[in-house]
Amino acid sequence: MPYSRFSGSLTSPKVDVVIDMGNPFLNLTVDGFLKIGAVAATRAAAEDTYHILQKGNISSRDFEKMLKKMCKEGAYWGTVAGLYVGTEYGVERIRGKRDWKNAMIGGAVTGAIVSAANNNKKDRIAMDAITGAAVATAAEFINYLT
Repeated sequence: MPYSRFSGSLTSPKVDVVIDMGNPFLNLTVDGFLKIGAVAATRAAAEDTYHILQKGNISSRDFEKMLKKMCKEGAYWGTVAGLYVGTEYGVERIRGKRDWKNAMIGGAVTGAIVSAANNNKKDRIAMDAITGAAVATAAEFINYLT
């Protein structure tokens, strides 16, 4: 009886942007800002392109709106990523250890700061800090598995 077998591997490309700011903290923060900001801008562009194609035509107003959204989303998520990476690195330097607790603290601080910057109340800030810590910790554990 014939049989078949499938074998393969999936690897993600690694993109490194090297910008030397003269300080490892600044290097990591800018790197996080650029990488995640580019992803957010690309997502916004893809989403708006889909909506424009659904509509069937494009105008200069649609194009301008898409560019503004790309810049806004890229700057917002890039800032969040830069804040998280910088905070995690700072915690690592202070604690002198590299483990999942740094991600947890970095996520909590980032969640709280972003929530406070959006003028949320104390309860919402606490919930966003917990969410940030949980997501960052889960991502760190998943990263250890791969």
